[in-house]
Amino acid sequence: MNFASDNVMGASAPVLDALVRANQGALPAYGNDAVTKRIEERLCELFERPVDVFLVATGTAANALALPAAVPPYGLCLCHREAHIMEDECGAPEFYTHGAKLAGLDGVGAKITAADLEAHLAGLGRHVKQMPPKALSISQASECGLVYAPDEVAALAAIGRAHGLALHMDGARFANALAALGRSPAEATWKAGVDLLSFGATKNGCLAAEAVIVFRPDLADSLAYRRKRAGHLLSKGRFLAAQLEGYLAEDHWLGNARHANAMAQRLAAGLIALPGVRLAWPCQANEVFPIIPRPLDQALREAGSIYHPWSSRSLPHGETVGDGEVLVRLVTSFATAPSDVDRFLGMARQAFRPRSTG
Repeated sequence: MNFASDNVMGASAPVLDALVRANQGALPAYGNDAVTKRIEERLCELFERPVDVFLVATGTAANALALPAAVPPYGLCLCHREAHIMEDECGAPEFYTHGAKLAGLDGVGAKITAADLEAHLAGLGRHVKQMPPKALSISQASECGLVYAPDEVAALAAIGRAHGLALHMDGARFANALAALGRSPAEATWKAGVDLLSFGATKNGCLAAEAVIVFRPDLADSLAYRRKRAGHLLSKGRFLAAQLEGYLAEDHWLGNARHANAMAQRLAAGLIALPGVRLAWPCQANEVFPIIPRPLDQALREAGSIYHPWSSRSLPHGETVGDGEVLVRLVTSFATAPSDVDRFLGMARQAFRPRSTG
């Protein structure tokens, strides 16, 4: 029962089948193959407009290459203080921007509100001694599993535009967020004001495939060169494209995400039915963040369950984690079976039963 992350699972069958098909014969290198051209056209169709597409193998590469397109070395990129680009990418965004800084904002559930953004921008200096803000990056879904609705994105984008900020969306779990919202990819991104999207697929059924999708043509000019200079232009680029071709075919990607989300809802419902268990934040995508008694945590780990403790920095106002409690993160995936969830919940219920003294 491994709920550590959705990146611990392998690839889905349609993705693997697409890779096998793409393995046949000789094709041009460096993204000049027919498979890459097809996926570029498919993404334009998916987002209902022409877009620039840059395929890469990792989410860190997608984020670290997207941000410098909007943020110069002397600029500032705003994000939540628990954002993946801030805490989990080993300084890659700052490295590839050649010195630009990330500035972390507070926000419940690792989300930034329009009011938070406006207040932060109002407090920044305007002197040449201060780094000017050039972009805002938001995570969809957030690091605490919450989803930005299109109107929330639009409110952030409007404030950003008024201050000259581009809007980047880290969509590592974009499919899960989209499945939760029930909105189209276009409605969730450029129609709401997103300029750059890191389109994640690895966590939702691919082996290693992500894409930088650019909605503002002026931000795409340097990305082809940045990708090559950073060593992220694969010579056998067809294998990145093939993964995405299998991923997107017949809405397989959304089916994967809906299943993962449903497993998270099943898990959350079972956990909150247990005594002393509550959710730190609502379960909106494929992550569950329960606050559980420490004895339950110990029993589950002793039984072989794998998951991670989590930070309490973005808890709702008035919520705390007591001395006898622990906040943990459980992540479901396209490959999580209902039996996995039910077994985990069964062990959790067993932990509350009195032990026989013989």
